Amino acid sequence: MNFKIVAGIVAVALLIAFVAPVVIKLKDGALIVVALIGLAMVLTDVWQSLGTKDE
Repeated sequence: MNFKIVAGIVAVALLIAFVAPVVIKLKDGALIVVALIGLAMVLTDVWQSLGTKDE
């Protein structure tokens, strides 16, 4: 379980680090919306994976 938490935090941090510079530099409304949707999808996936039992 601890590995899943750490892996989820790392995944979210890497996504933010990868997308944030482009979003900050371009400041386009549509790009911000797409980036937020992507972040929401990653957070949903992490949340669901934390709810499943280890195999």
